[in-house]
Amino acid sequence: MYESLFNRQKQFYQSERTRSLPFRIESLKQLKRAIRYYEDALLKAMKTDLNKGETEGYLTEIGYVYNDLNLSMRHLKKWAETEKVKTPVSHIGSTSKIHKEPYGVTLIISPWNYPFNLAIGPLIGAISAGNTAILKPSEHTPAISRVISDIISLAFPEKYVASVEGGIETNQSLLNLPFNYIFYTGSSHIGKIVMEKAAQHLTPVTLELGGKSPAIVTKNANVKLAAKRIVWGKFINAGQTCVAPDFVYAHASIKQELIRHMKYYTEKFYEEPFRNGGYMRIVSEKHFERVKDLIQGDVVHGGHADPSTLSIEPTIIDNVDFGHDAMQEEIFGPVLPVLEFDSLDKAILDVRDLPDPLALYVFTGNKAEAGNVIQSVPFGGGAVNDTVFHLVNPHLPFGGRGNSGMGRYHGKYSFDTFTHEKSILNQTTCFDFPFRYPDAKLFGKMIRYIWR
Repeated sequence: MYESLFNRQKQFYQSERTRSLPFRIESLKQLKRAIRYYEDALLKAMKTDLNKGETEGYLTEIGYVYNDLNLSMRHLKKWAETEKVKTPVSHIGSTSKIHKEPYGVTLIISPWNYPFNLAIGPLIGAISAGNTAILKPSEHTPAISRVISDIISLAFPEKYVASVEGGIETNQSLLNLPFNYIFYTGSSHIGKIVMEKAAQHLTPVTLELGGKSPAIVTKNANVKLAAKRIVWGKFINAGQTCVAPDFVYAHASIKQELIRHMKYYTEKFYEEPFRNGGYMRIVSEKHFERVKDLIQGDVVHGGHADPSTLSIEPTIIDNVDFGHDAMQEEIFGPVLPVLEFDSLDKAILDVRDLPDPLALYVFTGNKAEAGNVIQSVPFGGGAVNDTVFHLVNPHLPFGGRGNSGMGRYHGKYSFDTFTHEKSILNQTTCFDFPFRYPDAKLFGKMIRYIWR
């Protein structure tokens, strides 16, 4: 179905125009100009699809993309330079270099929770590295996807970058094509399908998935500040954030104090927007029903849900254990379970028993405790005494491991992800060491001695 588009992009890539550094930089400028032109339309579309306000829309989506574009344009020349590396003594007379080479025709499949940011962010990396790209925005946010397609059409010819809208059938058709690289953001379930399809063509992939990201709060934490930052990270975007704290694991001695502060900040930040219809809604009726059904047990704050607007009040549930329904899968909504532990070592073992999360947050004033958690638990990335904010630093690689994904991006790491590093040894012809040849017995003994 999309074979013709794929072939046109393949031909354009083979023309080598996308490899030109001035062409790439100008393409990034074109993308930025097109986003600016459609900025108001984007914010309106975010309101239509997700009831996302302008301030949050700019903070979490558009502003982040501008920052990434500016960083890439400023540093692309340096990133793309051929890199000279050391050569061992056994290779005297030669030089060693790493050439930065684009993969070719790339596919980017983006999700609905941050439908603009998580579509354009990887695209910036693909363009910076010199690839062509087919972008598949989410069908669950149709207004935003329409504006994304308008932006791409304004900025680029289809033979270079194209946006393709559609549902599951579109994804399936695209995944049948022999792309040179695939970048997918979404659920672990679909991630497995993407990887299986990619394997048929031996196509390398980046999978940005999710998981049950814990916020561990020890007895040595600044409890009030921990509550404030956990509440913000959890309930922004109506909890539909892949690195949101999925549950709180608090020391028994401070748990009730933590809950008291979390209730205070939840009311302060979100009560009025929810009552006035300004809080973000759940993306679909299916997801609304799934999240709503997790509100059970000892609800200490919130719990209200409005099916007419698909909005769920920020909710905190106390006295939860690992058998609770909310602990069986990633919540991806504004419901926050709170568990308690008596021993940090036991808490670490409990978290390690779960699939590797995309993020982990530890709140403590004790550096040894923080170091113990970071070293002992496998996870994608995270923060000490904060939540989510590590995502905004373009100098930190972002990505998961195991069940939460593979690969990394953001800033230079986006360029690296869409770049193949081609290793080249340039050997001298002025002389030739005989030790590597079969008849060089003496030299063979010498090199064995040197390499021991």
